[in-house]
Amino acid sequence: MHLFLKKYYAITDRKQFKRDFEEQVKRMLSKGIRMFQLREKDLPDEELFYLAENMKNLLDGYDTVLLINSRVDIAVLTGAEGVHLPERSIPVEAVKHKFPELIVGKSCHSIESAKKAEEAGADFITFSPIFETPGKGKPVGLKKLKEVVNAVNIPVYALGGITEENIPEVLSTGAYGIAGIRLFID
Repeated sequence: MHLFLKKYYAITDRKQFKRDFEEQVKRMLSKGIRMFQLREKDLPDEELFYLAENMKNLLDGYDTVLLINSRVDIAVLTGAEGVHLPERSIPVEAVKHKFPELIVGKSCHSIESAKKAEEAGADFITFSPIFETPGKGKPVGLKKLKEVVNAVNIPVYALGGITEENIPEVLSTGAYGIAGIRLFID
């Protein structure tokens, strides 16, 4: 499954975008970003559905992966490639059982939760926050990231406080890739 995953993975947050949503996504595409997580938690269901449809259309023609945050129903209805589940979300096993074709990612903040996600059938995890990130608690650091990478056999995306300057250091831990919000906004 991880053959379809991309190295750099942008998570949307239109409130942090300096441009309109569509323009920002196009700019990310022009920079080579090919994996996106639509994460607009404040939107009503109908608006999120239409934004997901619009995003799927924007990504059409590119070799991209679109994940919908938490919403399996919207992922299935819009033809997104998968979902990303928060740490305390519906079980990975339930999604994989009903929708085995979906890529399922899981947010993790400890080695234990990373192992549990792998056992449950997650295709990849995000591990965070690596560095200081506003409102995200105490950073786990590179040493803990490396421990998680070595503890599981699925791709691990590093997330949280990552900058262009520290990407090489983060990737040297063996992390499969980098996920971020602010990192990919210009």
